[in-house]
Amino acid sequence: MTEHAPIAGLTGWTSTPFTAADITHDVFERGEGPGVVLLPEIPGMTPEVMGFATHLVEAGFHVAIPSLFGTPGRPASTGYLVSAVAKMCVSTEFRAFAVGAHRPVADFVRALAANLDARTPGPGVGVIGMCFTGGFALAAATSTSVLAAVMSQPAAPFPVSRARRIDPTMSPDELARVAERAAAGSVCALGLRFSEDGTVPRERFATIEAALGDAFDVIELDSSPGNPGGFSRGAHSVLTGEVREVPGHPAAAARERTVEFLRTRLTPAA
Repeated sequence: MTEHAPIAGLTGWTSTPFTAADITHDVFERGEGPGVVLLPEIPGMTPEVMGFATHLVEAGFHVAIPSLFGTPGRPASTGYLVSAVAKMCVSTEFRAFAVGAHRPVADFVRALAANLDARTPGPGVGVIGMCFTGGFALAAATSTSVLAAVMSQPAAPFPVSRARRIDPTMSPDELARVAERAAAGSVCALGLRFSEDGTVPRERFATIEAALGDAFDVIELDSSPGNPGGFSRGAHSVLTGEVREVPGHPAAAARERTVEFLRTRLTPAA
């Protein structure tokens, strides 16, 4: 049993710069097997994010993590978090408050996914986004290289109005293209959130479900008062900060369902 989320460092990861759509970020890679692009949550590649990344590597995936913001390996703190949010709020790469918008970072992620697909086994790759990057995973699924998109607590655009609460974090054209691929059976998506997480409104998932239908599955963990998992009402990070290596722990179970989702979609046919 552990009292804290799994953590890991940068040892064993290789880093190289990757450029696409006039954007350059260092990409950290490790592992063998089908490719998975893991987009870090705010404030960056924290030890908790790396703990999840290491879990994916140990599950048999080749993981690529673009360092989109923050300092790789730096632990989270209130000041670090506030600084990261402030920078992203004014960044044209992310367009934190835009509604119905195309975001340049999605083009970068699509290119990275295609690059990873060309270098790893399997019929395609998966993309996982978390928190601020949650919706970018689905936006990347306009690419034929992406067969599985995981949106864990997608918090952008920040839900400060109804229009932003229902926004799927991509343009209407991008959502239509993903929906077209979903209808053809070419991509599936998984969404995760805590029931009381106001930064990730249910309306956002409803918009996506209306477009993707049965190709979109949702895992919602109970964080209401007195919930059996012991989560606080402020629980947010489904796959990282709230995970405990305890048998039957709800967030750990959600993490394993995510791994199985990726394995099912990305394992080469026998």
